[in-house]
Amino acid sequence: MAALPLNTTELGTGKPVLILHGLFGRKRNWQAIQKRLSDDLHVITADMRNHGESPWSDEMSYPAMAEDLGQLIRDIGKGPAVVVGHSMGGKAAMALALSDPDLVGGLMVIDIAPIPYDHSYQPYIEAMRGVPLKELERRSQAEEFMTGAIPDPGIRAFLLQNLGQDDSGLSWQVNLDAIEKDMPDILDFPAHLGEPYEGPSLFLRGGKSDFVEDSHIPLIENLFPMAEVADVPDAGHWVHAEKPEDVIRSIREFSKTAV
Repeated sequence: MAALPLNTTELGTGKPVLILHGLFGRKRNWQAIQKRLSDDLHVITADMRNHGESPWSDEMSYPAMAEDLGQLIRDIGKGPAVVVGHSMGGKAAMALALSDPDLVGGLMVIDIAPIPYDHSYQPYIEAMRGVPLKELERRSQAEEFMTGAIPDPGIRAFLLQNLGQDDSGLSWQVNLDAIEKDMPDILDFPAHLGEPYEGPSLFLRGGKSDFVEDSHIPLIENLFPMAEVADVPDAGHWVHAEKPEDVIRSIREFSKTAV
């Protein structure tokens, strides 16, 4: 499988830290945190394949995402990177650590476990497809078409960040077809990609989230024997959006211990 050249933003100098967004996200979600960390770290944010300004592909599996990330770290050319990933990005980071551990100097996973989930994102996909883009002139007009299917304004705003506009009109900057096709793989996790990752690992949970249960910890420790699990109080699944100071502090401290 061929790696895709991911679109990135790089700031700062020092130890390389690669930050990965989750499903339907994009690198600019992490822009403020990246800027804060860049005073003493070389922070790279990337749009994952089929997201943002990165190339599209029919394949949306974790081995494919890991190939992209491995090639990106090699291209940066500064040795192993600390890899930080939220949700889908966390699973992609775990897949890279298991399949190409020499490229990962430390693994930090935010509110996701290496397990299959049964969440349904089909309503999001259908709501986005239901926006009559060719009939609209402005991005601001799109939200009203999603309100019935997605009553939460925060989720609507999150999804609408993927709506781009240029001279030819409005278009989604996320590959809905590939995501829908490979949604079973995105919800799952390929645990048998390699030997357990022996490097430093931190699993950061939202204190109010149910994505990483205590019952998941033995499996985490089986794949990542050096793993520590820490909680961010009063945070849900979107830990970095709800408690950015805690996440900044955790990344900075964890990066000091990484290879």
